[in-house]
Amino acid sequence: MRSFIRAALGALAFSVVSTGVAAAQGTPKIAYIRSDKIIAQAPGRAEAEAQIQKEMDTYREQVKVMGDSLNTLVAAYNKAEPTLSPAAKQGKQKEIQAKEAEYQQRAQELEQKAQQRQAELVGPVMQQINKVIEQIRAEDGYAMVFDAGNQAGVVVAADSSLDITDKVIARLKASAPQANATPAKPAGPTGRPAGATRPKNPPSER
Repeated sequence: MRSFIRAALGALAFSVVSTGVAAAQGTPKIAYIRSDKIIAQAPGRAEAEAQIQKEMDTYREQVKVMGDSLNTLVAAYNKAEPTLSPAAKQGKQKEIQAKEAEYQQRAQELEQKAQQRQAELVGPVMQQINKVIEQIRAEDGYAMVFDAGNQAGVVVAADSSLDITDKVIARLKASAPQANATPAKPAGPTGRPAGATRPKNPPSER
């Protein structure tokens, strides 16, 4: 599960960090970040992961109930098949096919909700990370910021003095809401948000 969420985070993050304005004169300044370390320590990431896991569990259970119902229907048909007339067999087969089509349609709907909810929960975290990286890039005059922590990256070796990862993390934590701030009074019970999972083959916990 964690690797699945981290992949989702990585897919959304750092889509613009490698862009920048080249220096007008001289050698452009460059820096790099380690996205895996930033994601691991980003404020709000743990909460987003926990909420995604909670919602995935809900929808995984829905798919399981539907799958069990379909399996029960098929098992009952197989047991009764030798005693059924051709017309009865045909009727049962159509019933099973309709049930299976309903199952597949619902599974696809849940898959779409999974992607939507992941984007909703992870998006704000990624936007804040990209915002901070761009702020530091502009303030320090870097032409480009590369990602040395992404599996798809091409950076294999770099001067550690160019690493601004810790600076990004510190800025993120400083800009996050303080945990000891006076909490607002709850507005009352809220509904449980829609969930997300991969219905056909939900990712296992890793």
